[in-house]
Amino acid sequence: MEILEQAQALILTYGLNVLGAILIVVLGWWLAGLISRWIEKALARTSSNKALYRFVGSLIYYTIIAFAVVAALARLGVQTASFIAVLGAAGLAIGLALEGALSNFASGVMILLFKPFEIGHYVEISDSFGKVTDIKIFNTVLLTREKKTIIIPNGLIISDKIVNYSRQGHIRVDMVFGIGYDDDLLKAKRILEELVTADSRVLPEPSPRVAVLELADSSVNFAVRPYVKIEDYWDIQLDMPERVKLRFDQEGISIPFPQRDVHLYQR
Repeated sequence: MEILEQAQALILTYGLNVLGAILIVVLGWWLAGLISRWIEKALARTSSNKALYRFVGSLIYYTIIAFAVVAALARLGVQTASFIAVLGAAGLAIGLALEGALSNFASGVMILLFKPFEIGHYVEISDSFGKVTDIKIFNTVLLTREKKTIIIPNGLIISDKIVNYSRQGHIRVDMVFGIGYDDDLLKAKRILEELVTADSRVLPEPSPRVAVLELADSSVNFAVRPYVKIEDYWDIQLDMPERVKLRFDQEGISIPFPQRDVHLYQR
């Protein structure tokens, strides 16, 4: 009878502890899902960066789960102080072993938070130029004009210069065209202005600029500087020289090339 009473007492004591631990884990799991989904929805209303709010939601989810597990172990009588110390030591060892990965991880969080660029932007990073196709926690993916995929570690991005060509919504194209000194300067300027303004890809604001750049050794050089959308940048650079050459030929305006006059003196 005494043994039965002791068994009942043990069952009541430890059974309640086990039941309490299970309830803590279940409640923690439920709260983790609820809070992480709520935060994801809140961030989704203020940010279009899916990677950011999904990452934050996952981080909060697993943090709450970890606290719930520690609380459940404490309910079962486990010395959580030593347990946490062991986890901390293990975390430190793993952190030292994965120093580069953790640096990329932290840099990825900074990129997602401060947004030096976004998916779809054209950027120049570490001497690599391309369109941002994906921003991950550990690396960023660029697609070049040659359709090459470049994967850059986020730690390298944060520590290097970033040139964002898409931030302002437009970009200036710098072109130079030369005419001969005997050609009509004002006529050539008018032709260049007509060609630029007639191109539908050229933005009216900021307004394009055509002006004499320099009086070079064998030519008068014009600076032609229209503003275009980033996706039209390379096309207009390739198309405009051909249009200028054909129009100058029609109007009788020469495009000089380097030449040298040699004078022979007889003694």
